[in-house]
Amino acid sequence: MSSYILEMKNIQMVDLHSQYLKIKDEINTGIQEVIDTTTFIKGGKVKDFQQQLESYLNVTHVIPVGNGTDALQIALMSLGLKPGDEVITPTFTFIATAEVVALLGLTPVLVDVEFGTFNISIESLKKAITPKTKAIVPVHLFGQNADMEAVLAVAKEHNLFVVEDACQSIGSVYTFSDGRKVQSGCMGSIGCTSFFPSKNLGCFGDGGAIFTNNEELATKIRAISNHGMVIRYHHDMIGVNSRLDSIQAAVLEAKLKHLDEYTASRQASADFYDAAFADNENLITPARTDKSTHVFHQYTLKLNGINRVGLQKHLANMGIPAMVYYPVPLHLQKAYQNVRYQAGDFPVAEKLSECVLSLPMHTELSEEQLEYITKNVLEFVR
Repeated sequence: MSSYILEMKNIQMVDLHSQYLKIKDEINTGIQEVIDTTTFIKGGKVKDFQQQLESYLNVTHVIPVGNGTDALQIALMSLGLKPGDEVITPTFTFIATAEVVALLGLTPVLVDVEFGTFNISIESLKKAITPKTKAIVPVHLFGQNADMEAVLAVAKEHNLFVVEDACQSIGSVYTFSDGRKVQSGCMGSIGCTSFFPSKNLGCFGDGGAIFTNNEELATKIRAISNHGMVIRYHHDMIGVNSRLDSIQAAVLEAKLKHLDEYTASRQASADFYDAAFADNENLITPARTDKSTHVFHQYTLKLNGINRVGLQKHLANMGIPAMVYYPVPLHLQKAYQNVRYQAGDFPVAEKLSECVLSLPMHTELSEEQLEYITKNVLEFVR
């Protein structure tokens, strides 16, 4: 390993400690307030954060829950779907998106994605609709919104619910053709996000939230997340126990004030990567659309004729982590194998699973680190 590494701060995929140190006093003060008041569950900090996030997102209702997977499950539970109803979602994504569909006895219907943006293919979506289709779950993968105007048009035509998986895209803004600008997760029937520590807005444990502008759905979601209760000890529906605790809310309240700053930092790092790799035809940088800002939860390259394992090993030897999100699309996962899907059915997703590689991306990357990362990537690729 190069002696140069010893002179530079260790490079991490996500540097949460350095981020914490910058706002240590804000976070510690908030956590101490929770401890002093002992309102660990459903305390004032949860309500404060909820209201501040509603204001940030310009959405009527934010319902904090235990994690992003719970958010997706509760959202689907609120729609009154029946076993066997079909829910369409992309095959190139994290497993939770299809997992909650299957857990509820619904049928996950998988579709392909766009090679450029990694997001749901509108043509593949249209072909997958049947009389049993009841909902679409587009995933705003890696921090850029799917083509929501097109998704919503399809949903309107077929009278379908849209549940946005915004677990990687909080802070991203979508611009409609009429000029309206809407925050990620706030365009469909319901939006869901995760506050897992490595997310763009992350807590110090598990956490998530559900967004909606629909009053009826909001009331139902709140009840489902609290054992099906509207009135205490009166259970009107089957529910679960999923809530954001007050300490996590205190952390998120502190971080939310800096979210736009965090986004700008990630975008600046992405710009650096883009410029460094612009002239190399073997490295395809993330596509950015005019319709959506990109908040770069991940910075994901597509390798063209490059030995991915070899590049990962080279970078690891130089002290640079690199990850593959995701090596196996959902339709080829053992738990989700279905006679309706075969290898080759979703060629774009399968190609992506073979060629993607994500480089370090977080709010604390220095120019020195970015220069070192890009230099070592290019040394292997050239």
